[in-house]
Amino acid sequence: MTAPYDHGALWVKAKLFINRAMDEDSSRTFDEKALWAALALELLAKSALSRVSPLLIAEPTEDGGNLLIASGLVEGDARFISVRAKTLFARCQRAFKPFNLKEASIITSARNEYLHGSAVGFLAVPSNVWWARYWAQASILVNALDRDIEEFVGDDREPTVMAHLDQNAKNVEHRTEMLIERAKQRLSQHLDGTLPARIAAEWKPGLDRSIGFTHRGIQSCPACGSNGTIEGDDITDTSAELVQVDEEDYEVIVNIIVAAEYFSCRNCQLVLDRYELIEQAGLPTTFETEGDSEDYREPEYGND
Repeated sequence: MTAPYDHGALWVKAKLFINRAMDEDSSRTFDEKALWAALALELLAKSALSRVSPLLIAEPTEDGGNLLIASGLVEGDARFISVRAKTLFARCQRAFKPFNLKEASIITSARNEYLHGSAVGFLAVPSNVWWARYWAQASILVNALDRDIEEFVGDDREPTVMAHLDQNAKNVEHRTEMLIERAKQRLSQHLDGTLPARIAAEWKPGLDRSIGFTHRGIQSCPACGSNGTIEGDDITDTSAELVQVDEEDYEVIVNIIVAAEYFSCRNCQLVLDRYELIEQAGLPTTFETEGDSEDYREPEYGND
């Protein structure tokens, strides 16, 4: 019997669902296809995480049953329950850059509305736009599984997927250009005194637009050249050095490399809130900053 957390079985099921989503049967509407695709995305997330460790998709319970099943310590007829889609996608965002929790959550919300609500959530976005955004996320998970698009959808459907990916790349390019040009225009209008009163009431230079991630650094703004703030939570690398501060004392200096997730500029109010936008704008996708040496001290263990 195949384990419910087996990444290979989850991959096969995701393939089954995505093929239903891409079925050319004219009786299958876009919203139905989008539903199958949304289910396939969740299965891809489970497969990618479970391939690393089944523990990453196991729902914690008081008796630890799910974790024990995922670790292989409990076998038999015990029921395995995986974590919610939002948790899966949050973990994928941290593990498989540049997977985007916000984009994946939009897909999941539409799926939930379709299944449990009175509206048809998938129809809120034009189908060509929806598919472009969908494949931007799904392709990351396929790659995380060391697979390719052809293996996932078949060689006859691969060109369709690649066309959606190309469209998404253009969308990211256009949105980045739009955000930068709008920030330039608003700053210019402010300096010239021609900013409309309604906009001026909301747009003020010096307003802190940072989001509050754990780590931050300084980076030149692509719109106005001023010092902006680049932020992120996930540390990708760490190094430490021992520095002598006087004849008898040394201090540990910790340097960390952080994945860039958000950029903001106080001067022109530019905000780039996605990895893809940061990358498209030519900003570094990681930044170096100083960590807290206390976080890297060995804990003291007592025997009492």
